[in-house]
Amino acid sequence: MSQPPSGRVPDGGPGTTEVPTCPRHPDRVSYIRCQRCRRPVCPECQRSAAVGVQCVDCVREQAKGERRQVTVFGGRAGVDRPVLTMGIIAVCALVWIGELLSPRVFQEVAFAPALGTSEPWRLITSAFAHSPNQPMHILFNMLALWLVGGYLEQMLGWARYLAMYLVCALAGSVTWLLFQPVDPRDPGAWVPVVGASGAVFGLFAAVIVLNRHLGRDSSSMVATIGINAVIGFVVPNVAWEAHLGGLVAGGLLALALTVARDQRRPALAWAAIGGLLVVVIGLAVAKYATSSGPVLTPFA
Repeated sequence: MSQPPSGRVPDGGPGTTEVPTCPRHPDRVSYIRCQRCRRPVCPECQRSAAVGVQCVDCVREQAKGERRQVTVFGGRAGVDRPVLTMGIIAVCALVWIGELLSPRVFQEVAFAPALGTSEPWRLITSAFAHSPNQPMHILFNMLALWLVGGYLEQMLGWARYLAMYLVCALAGSVTWLLFQPVDPRDPGAWVPVVGASGAVFGLFAAVIVLNRHLGRDSSSMVATIGINAVIGFVVPNVAWEAHLGGLVAGGLLALALTVARDQRRPALAWAAIGGLLVVVIGLAVAKYATSSGPVLTPFA
């Protein structure tokens, strides 16, 4: 039996004349007592319990001894709303509005192969921007992100979900880079690319792999990927290479998560994420190492 914390007053009994007051708010009289420690507890400090109420101190003390709840793939459980997914959508929407207000925003976040060594962060920032002249570009990506992002966020936990999103986005940019010229004397090296498609396709692949592991149906997701794969080759100015890179990265990361779950080794999932990140960065470095170095001025 646990002992009550120090400073707790004994339960009132016959002959007790002291007026019970809340230990946290001594100016408040309370005849309601915590079911666990029996101290008086004012309405502000009351927390509903299975029977009666408990004080905030006892609730906090109990929480320390409880085992942390995790998702089916080892993430922190208890996410009621896809807060992170909504946050990513909000950032993309704000960036797109900024692009409409000033072309400077697009110029600062878009990725062009000739800028890879001087401003490598563009490989990621470009995944949060979309073509200001094509509203359907951001609408489709954000709709797809909303449909699959919340599902994965609750399944993986916010940390694994965010890591997967960023690695897939980077993998999409780097895969596109591998097919482009980087010599600044080549006009093709200054062609910019933007969009969250690489990350979204990575999430598509992750849903299929994880659902298959859990015995859930993903036929609609397979059809979605097939349709968009065809669009990538039919519609002009669509970076199908980024779709492919994100798709492969998302599938590999999801496969690693299933192995980590089966072996009950959560650290294995993070090792796989780190390993794939190193491989993706290594491919980008190799691309530039075997090509002419880019100049250090931004594109117009």
